[in-house]
Amino acid sequence: MPTNPQVLLWTPPNTEDVELLPVGKWWDAISAPTAVADRALELLGDRSGAVIQDDTYGKAYWLIGIDTSTASSWRMRGVRILTELADEGTLLGVPPASWRAEHKTYWRIPLGPNRYLTDTHHLVLALRQALDDILGPEPDGRQLCYHCHLPTDEPIPVEAEDSRNAVGKVTYACPPHAPLYKARRPRTLASAVAAEHEGRRPR
Repeated sequence: MPTNPQVLLWTPPNTEDVELLPVGKWWDAISAPTAVADRALELLGDRSGAVIQDDTYGKAYWLIGIDTSTASSWRMRGVRILTELADEGTLLGVPPASWRAEHKTYWRIPLGPNRYLTDTHHLVLALRQALDDILGPEPDGRQLCYHCHLPTDEPIPVEAEDSRNAVGKVTYACPPHAPLYKARRPRTLASAVAAEHEGRRPR
């Protein structure tokens, strides 16, 4: 179930605007690019808890339990764990509970009595499948980013050349630079994900 019925529902304290709230006080969070989140939500169905959508940065955020051990070992392309760090705080922009899609930041899946935290076991499985479906299988080993020319452990394919009905050369980017890529030819599904975020600052 998305939430434990014994846990009282938390609600955002600000009813007028987005408020930066500390991660690790009431919940931790998991972020994913919107295109990946779209697919993950399809896979999760009613097992998803509340979700914040941030259209300014092209990300969706699931709220999860604090210090969730399942999440601590995640390493997935473009997916980030937001948790309290020992030497600094982490903040998440949280909209008022009533905000919907008429705002840039809103509750894509609203908070409710049975819609709060998401079980990380279900979430990790859905995100892994969503990444394969949207970005394709993760390449073996590190790849060089086309933009910064540095190796990345989270290579995101942003373009693939067609070679006689087969995939030829693949261009990779690190997560911060994938949204900046502009395809020179018809886009693959993966490069369409990058194009979704063109003109938006990486976060």
